[in-house]
Amino acid sequence: MSIPSSKNGSAATAPLKHVAVIMDGNGRWAKSRGLSRIEGHRAGAASVRSVVEEARRMGIQYLTLFSFSLENWGRPQDEVSGLMELFVQHLESERDGLLKNGIRLTAVGDLERLPERVRNLLSRGIGETADNSSMTLVLALSYGSRQEIAHAAQRLSEKVQRGEMTPDQITPESFAGELWTAGIPDPDLLIRTSGEMRISNFLLFQLAYAELVVVDDLWPDFDGQKFHECVDEYLRRERRFGLTTEQLEMSGRP
Repeated sequence: MSIPSSKNGSAATAPLKHVAVIMDGNGRWAKSRGLSRIEGHRAGAASVRSVVEEARRMGIQYLTLFSFSLENWGRPQDEVSGLMELFVQHLESERDGLLKNGIRLTAVGDLERLPERVRNLLSRGIGETADNSSMTLVLALSYGSRQEIAHAAQRLSEKVQRGEMTPDQITPESFAGELWTAGIPDPDLLIRTSGEMRISNFLLFQLAYAELVVVDDLWPDFDGQKFHECVDEYLRRERRFGLTTEQLEMSGRP
């Protein structure tokens, strides 16, 4: 499925299959309104729904949302507990929508650290939507990229120790196959809300050639229309992958 041209008529210089999003700013949004942080996270759930709907409408194949980092486990216990309850509510409330719209759900991260109720609902959602094909929604939960990379290195070293492969067979491709995101294409576009200029231990290996768009909106103020505008920004860029414009034109590479 192809991505439509942007509203100003420009076309993408490369296929846009996968968009990743760092959903930042819930806490600041709540603080500015005199609300608790958990209310900011609750308000952010509406943005998730709007963005998922717009991504599917635009024909994007993969949408990855950075929902909860490994570092987030260090937040105050009441906030963590509240977030886990919100995950439960969201997984339950969005189940019918995922099925109706043909969206496949999956998750990446150290999922064993999640509470049992969250794991069970997540597993049910993944199983029930496994055959859906309109879009894949990837939730990065209990996720940290450095930990993911270390885990992949451990898996490869174990294979070498068992004689299943030799060190010279370790390639970027074989390494990617041991990441939690194995089988998911690398993101073409990373969107970060709240204006922060960092990637916060998110998809460090996978973002090697992604285009970055940072917007000042706090996550609860972000919606499908603003998501579309970020995609339009991507469509106006030229992705060269280390080559020159002339080389791309000669090779015919999209």
